Amino acid sequence: MNDETQKRAITMLSTGIAYFLASRFADRFLDQPEERGVADDVKEALIKAGFSITSTVLASIIIRRVVGSRWGS
Repeated sequence: MNDETQKRAITMLSTGIAYFLASRFADRFLDQPEERGVADDVKEALIKAGFSITSTVLASIIIRRVVGSRWGS
């Protein structure tokens, strides 16, 4: 699998993982006030960034282990 294909696979898998994590855990970390303020938006952005980082790292590990074990890389 070439680098470009690996990057695409990581992007697709990380998007799925991020969606899964966000849908499962975001409500636990975010309170839904009647009126949102800037602080609420910052908190939401930081949580989404954390999910994005986590999902990209997980996807990278998964893809590279699969590629490494199948093609001896």
